[in-house]
Amino acid sequence: MAQQGLELDREKFCCSLCLDLLKYPVTIPCGHNYCRECITSHWYIEEEEEIYSCPQCRQTFQMRPVLVKNTMLAELVEELKKKRPSTEPIDHAGPGDVACDLCTGRKRKASKSCLQCLVSYCEQHLEPHYKVVPLKKHKLIEASAKLQENTCSRHSEVMKIFCRTDQQCICYLCAMSEHKGHNIVSAAAEMTKKQRELGPSRQEIQRRIQAQENHVKMLQQEVEHINRSADKAVIKNENLSTELVNIIMRESSAVKSKIRSQQDIEVSRAKELQAKLKQELVELKRKDTELGKLTHTQDQIHFLHTYVSLSPLNKLPVLPTFNPQPLQYFENVTTAVSEARDKLLRNYTGEWKRISLTVTEVDVLLPQNPKTRAEFSQYAVHKNQLMLDPNTANTQLLLSEDKRKAISVKTAQSYGQHPERFTHKSQVLSRQHLTGRCYWEVQWSGLGVSIAVAYKDIARTGTESLFGNDDKSWVLECSSNGNNTFKHKGNKVNFAGRPSSTIGVFMDHRAGILSFYEVSETITLLHKVQTTFTQPLHVGLGICYFGSTAEFCEVK
Repeated sequence: MAQQGLELDREKFCCSLCLDLLKYPVTIPCGHNYCRECITSHWYIEEEEEIYSCPQCRQTFQMRPVLVKNTMLAELVEELKKKRPSTEPIDHAGPGDVACDLCTGRKRKASKSCLQCLVSYCEQHLEPHYKVVPLKKHKLIEASAKLQENTCSRHSEVMKIFCRTDQQCICYLCAMSEHKGHNIVSAAAEMTKKQRELGPSRQEIQRRIQAQENHVKMLQQEVEHINRSADKAVIKNENLSTELVNIIMRESSAVKSKIRSQQDIEVSRAKELQAKLKQELVELKRKDTELGKLTHTQDQIHFLHTYVSLSPLNKLPVLPTFNPQPLQYFENVTTAVSEARDKLLRNYTGEWKRISLTVTEVDVLLPQNPKTRAEFSQYAVHKNQLMLDPNTANTQLLLSEDKRKAISVKTAQSYGQHPERFTHKSQVLSRQHLTGRCYWEVQWSGLGVSIAVAYKDIARTGTESLFGNDDKSWVLECSSNGNNTFKHKGNKVNFAGRPSSTIGVFMDHRAGILSFYEVSETITLLHKVQTTFTQPLHVGLGICYFGSTAEFCEVK
């Protein structure tokens, strides 16, 4: 507890500028105390404005206050130093610390460096600079390992002058020789001027820091919102899917019960009729037996007497009539179930395609109108999500192994027949379709290439299969001479630009925005389209000049 009280006392006697125990404490008119060296350095910076202020309360003084040692405070600080616990370890210099140049053996950590002496001192060896009058005038700074940078390499003199003509620090000998006649000022004056210039820059940086911190916070909240919304959508999807399955199972069970009930009714009806017919069959067989016996009797009286007692044949039960054609039984039910399944599958497929599109068009808090490559990279399509489809490639195009590069060749490739293959134009579509906000880049070489987006159902033969000739594709035709052409529905927009080997494409599917950019050290808009997209889009490449190439770049 005593040691804790001592630490509390030490904090009261620390300078608010260097955060260390007061060294040669002085009191300024507002009542605050500082190390003489610290407040002197602070006022040195404010000297050109001729207004001196207190770093703590900001009170200003028209005249520079005279600094007088606060003797009582100095004695208290000295007493506090003596009361420092003997167990307190010596602050030796460690890796990365500036060591005292005067210590022998194991060196202590330096607390200050002197720009006049060009030496770094620990607390013990720094005492003379606070007590010896000539040394009190030396400029002390925080311990620095780069003191030799303050010495002129040519004359070995301390550099206290700044040459504005050559924008470098020099010594007084340099000022009288090779820098003679140049615009020179004291290094201190130049530092004050530069520090003043740093004010607005620092304010702008701090403004940007605050803005970026707000953006980081907003994006963190956005991540949390995305996760919550996605979890909610997944749970809703699972619940609805389970509900649909339950409805199907419930209806299926109801149909099954109805089939079984009808089965029992029809079977019972058939068995009742079967039993009745069996009973009638027994009676008919009995009568047939009697008639057979009567037919073979020789007794005429018995025959006639018995014949009269027989029931007339016209009173026999009417025989049922059965349809000889094949019966359907429950086949109509089977047919109806199959038709319902096909109808559900058609609707299901269409609806789930629509749902899948909404998944890729989720709104998130990212730059809505990107302008820099860094902002566009937020929407970059991953390389595994943008590969060329060999089934659409014209036979004059050779695709790379990773399916991200196409080369126009003279030798026809042995691709198999496929209904989606371009047969008349040297073109190829991407395997994956794109929706939402997407950005990708194409690097090309040769005389020229076409970079397009198109619907899946674009024609594969004839003039309509050429990118930009119909209402199902949009294309930028690039030429090695810098003349570019945008084309849609056969309408062309020609514009000149600098030859660029890399083209960036940004698409906002929902907003109907398609933009083409020239990419180099900067990114420059070439052409922008505002339209309405009704289907997912596939990326297209067209290469009609032999030897020309086009390749998807990985945007980093």
